[in-house]
Amino acid sequence: MTAKSRSRQEVKGKIKAPPAKPTKTKATALNPRRDTLRKMLLERRRQVLKEIEELIGHRLSDDAQNRVDSVPDVGDQALLDSQRGRDISILEMRNRMRQNIDEALIRVDEGAYGICSDCGVEISEKRLKAVPFARRCVSCQAKEELLEKIEQEEDQTT
Repeated sequence: MTAKSRSRQEVKGKIKAPPAKPTKTKATALNPRRDTLRKMLLERRRQVLKEIEELIGHRLSDDAQNRVDSVPDVGDQALLDSQRGRDISILEMRNRMRQNIDEALIRVDEGAYGICSDCGVEISEKRLKAVPFARRCVSCQAKEELLEKIEQEEDQTT
């Protein structure tokens, strides 16, 4: 075990352990909320898929147009390569978001969606609307980001 992973585990050990899965009574009480959150996730997933399809369609039509146009000079080719790289990055980001939403939908089915994985409190709907695949409440996410920042600083000093 490295010093980095040890220090992270020591700090994480001071944070409350994740709670047990919600009980059936709590899960039953959350059904209306769960249905609302599921609809929100499905709508967000639909939007992301639409963005992906538009980006792919735009990319394909641009490629077809470029084949019809005259042979590009070095500057034009560099610009085209840059645009392709940007489009690929955007597609990868959208696809990662879709994957995260798919994982969140699985957590909905398991009854774990909308519950902070660190402290067990309900994640606010405002946060879930902003980040639909959030696994932590704002407070726990801030702690996690602080831990990551500390690790990065340790890596830079070693």
